Amino acid sequence: MADISTKRENNPEASDDFSQRTKKTKTDHEDGQGENGEESGKNVLSGFQTTTVLSDSAREKTIFVHGKLAEQNAVVILEKTPISEDTLSEIFTASTLTLDIRNDIYSTYRLQAPPHLNEMKVTVVCPATEKHVKKYQRQESFLVEETADDYQSITLPFIQKQSFSVQWVYNILEKKAESERIVFEDPDPKLGFVLLPDFKWDQKQLDNLYLIAITHRRNIKSLRDLTSEHLPLLQNILQKGKEAILQRYGLPASKLRVYLHYQPSYYHLHVHFTKLGYEAPGCGVERAHLLTDVIQNLHSDPDYYKTRTMSFSLRADDGLLSQFKEAGKL
Repeated sequence: MADISTKRENNPEASDDFSQRTKKTKTDHEDGQGENGEESGKNVLSGFQTTTVLSDSAREKTIFVHGKLAEQNAVVILEKTPISEDTLSEIFTASTLTLDIRNDIYSTYRLQAPPHLNEMKVTVVCPATEKHVKKYQRQESFLVEETADDYQSITLPFIQKQSFSVQWVYNILEKKAESERIVFEDPDPKLGFVLLPDFKWDQKQLDNLYLIAITHRRNIKSLRDLTSEHLPLLQNILQKGKEAILQRYGLPASKLRVYLHYQPSYYHLHVHFTKLGYEAPGCGVERAHLLTDVIQNLHSDPDYYKTRTMSFSLRADDGLLSQFKEAGKL
């Protein structure tokens, strides 16, 4: 299955010229204006030149395309948006049907819905680095078992050497970008966080609800850094995050999956909130760790995540996988 993650992990800042022309637009803005007054109807992809299809998924209704945009490398992700329940009546009454096959009680048709109900979600990564191109290319994966010593001798040096950029995270925390998307914020510098929708969620229905809580603290890279000292922070995120989602979307805690990734997509502590039943990318057991389990483990052992062996999957082209192979761990 294709990875449809659209986070901006490890992404150097794009050129000012291009970013001004490709800032995301608000499709539900009444006056048709997007962020900074940009017209939402502007087609920033009109000059896109396709180089190759990196991967596609008929099941997920997605395709990942590599090419050139404004003379720069770009990756464009096209994704069919989910069918919303409140549009069913219009789909049934205002669409054009063409019969394909009829056999006894079974009939299949090709349906052409009204244009405003036949949209796709488009994500643009530009300028795209070689890492982005490889990220969206279909790759074989391998399961890695990382001991505490492996983390110190292999993973941590790799992270430090790569100098992964999380400037886009700081822009959110400092209200320099995406401030209008913030659903909830606790401004406390030690216990606080911002909660905002993940780009994978179109915010049109609750079935695929997906939000991210990003901590204000900047010295916690991942699950490996957590100790019992961080329990108040984690409990605060869990409690206030669930309360904010209940108040804003009417979804109770019993219908939420709240978890952390290891390895994470970017090295600044963040927590995922998704609707239970939505199979979000990365929610499998080889990557997701329920926040309630993390809290319980740290109560039992203050250094649980500093000492335990952690299993996770890596794609064949991941530089970290190469480091584990060179160390004779695979």
